[in-house]
Amino acid sequence: MFQDITLENWRALKDDGGITTIDVRSPSEFRSATIPGSLNIPLFDDDERAEIGTLYKQVSVEAAKQRGLEIVSAKLPAFIREIAGVPGKKAVFCWRGGMRSKTTATVLSLMGIHAYRLNGGYRAYRQYVVGELETMEFAPRAVVLHGNTGSGKTEILRRLKAEGRPVLDLEGMAGHRGSIFGEIGLHASNQKMFDALLLEELRATRGEPFFAVEAESRRVGKVVLPELVMRKKEAGVGILIELPLRERVLHIVGDYKPWENPEACLTAFKRIKARLHTPIAHEIQGCLEKESYEKAVELLLVHYYDPRYAHSAEQYEEAPRYVVRAGSVEEAYRETERILDELREQPALADEH
Repeated sequence: MFQDITLENWRALKDDGGITTIDVRSPSEFRSATIPGSLNIPLFDDDERAEIGTLYKQVSVEAAKQRGLEIVSAKLPAFIREIAGVPGKKAVFCWRGGMRSKTTATVLSLMGIHAYRLNGGYRAYRQYVVGELETMEFAPRAVVLHGNTGSGKTEILRRLKAEGRPVLDLEGMAGHRGSIFGEIGLHASNQKMFDALLLEELRATRGEPFFAVEAESRRVGKVVLPELVMRKKEAGVGILIELPLRERVLHIVGDYKPWENPEACLTAFKRIKARLHTPIAHEIQGCLEKESYEKAVELLLVHYYDPRYAHSAEQYEEAPRYVVRAGSVEEAYRETERILDELREQPALADEH
């Protein structure tokens, strides 16, 4: 018979790298939000789940179970083989630890394949994430990257992370670049998925003296940052990144690749068009329609994003401790690395308030 596993025991095994978590919910449920690092091996696909749900609501519970059994019977050999091919210890889960995960774990057990069933399923995991973000202790100090749009802050953070340095890439977890154009070409996370990713990063970073993070507002795309992160950012050590306008333009165009989503860029611009002086707005729209993206970006920076950043910077009580004036993102990255190395030699950094 299969064995239930509590979130606490699952967490301990996961932290030791000793268990693989398998989400047996439908692909759309998995895409919406799941436990980070999980594999999706669905018992029902989206159409099958919808069909069973309709029978459950409109006919009867028995009819839904019967149809579910017919669907599962046909795909069971391939389903079992796929899960059996996952090495090591396994834990399966569905929405609330109900029929889908119970069926999966039971059949696996009958085939001599041991798998845990996660108590309470994804719903219990979500409650755990919310509780942890509200109550967890987190000592590291924030080093906060400031700078105008296009200054390469996100690229710097991702390069730092690739080098093994402690980083919270909020935009990466949110699937959003933090601007009106920020979702173009990306898959934006919902709050559930963002919170789960964030908790994993906080847990991985909590033994460090500090972590690097971008000076985001409270909202990034579709998600809202928790109080824990906001408090850390507000009390952090600031690094201001300054790049020439031309370099920022080229960096933005290379990052966004607007020629791949021209209509989405134009639609996004129309949401802020009314906030600009009419002649400038017309010129930007004309540039976007003609695919003159570098000129459009330059006008947006000068007339929209830079004034907004200057206004928001005035709200900070203290100016950033460090200023990095560089000719390129590469230069800014190297200087930021140097500052972080300098800060690492200051053991009292994590204790400052």
